[in-house]
Amino acid sequence: MSEHEHNHYPIFLPDSEEKERIVIPEENGDENLFDVLFYFDVPETDKSYVVVVPAEQDTDDDEEQEVFAFRYEGDDEDFKLFPIETDEEWDIVEEMINTFSDEGEE
Repeated sequence: MSEHEHNHYPIFLPDSEEKERIVIPEENGDENLFDVLFYFDVPETDKSYVVVVPAEQDTDDDEEQEVFAFRYEGDDEDFKLFPIETDEEWDIVEEMINTFSDEGEE
């Protein structure tokens, strides 16, 4: 993973040679494939987050992309996702997504 510094927290991008993908199961047993956009950690809360997009999502450059974010714990071998439950967490995640989007437009 490569690291990009910005004003808030470091953004960790998956290696660019190959997209990093994760499978997220639904309650009904269906599985959905997602491309990882980036990871970031919040040292103040000791929590880590991953931001993903559906792998098969077709979008034009002008179209907004559907983005999902989760809190995660563990590593590659034991990776668990949790829903983001507080407004404070969502504020941090939205700010990081906006920062990531702004960097991508430059």
